[in-house]
Amino acid sequence: MTMSEDERLRAESRAAVLKALAHPTRIFIVDLIDREGPHCVCDLTERIGADTSTVSRHLSILKNAGILQDRKEGTTVYYSLACSCIADFMTGLESVLHAKHRNDQKAYAAVMGGKQLA
Repeated sequence: MTMSEDERLRAESRAAVLKALAHPTRIFIVDLIDREGPHCVCDLTERIGADTSTVSRHLSILKNAGILQDRKEGTTVYYSLACSCIADFMTGLESVLHAKHRNDQKAYAAVMGGKQLA
């Protein structure tokens, strides 16, 4: 059985969100906003150590993917998570990384035959 049109569209939508997250700076932005709440571009620029245009581009990608939303206060735009579920997603991602680390350690131990490195 081949993939249906609905399944294809769902997979493409999911891939677009994952693609938006697939950059260390964007992961940092999402984590920071999750931990500390809304931030403006100027705050994020300082925290990341990149120029404003680069940070704005990252924010635009995250916003277009539906990960972030913005609100304007005077001339300042603040970015926040569009969905609090992103924290759960990141926790799940950490679980995958821990499982991979455990499997890598087991494989290394098997290769070394139980020998310890000095």
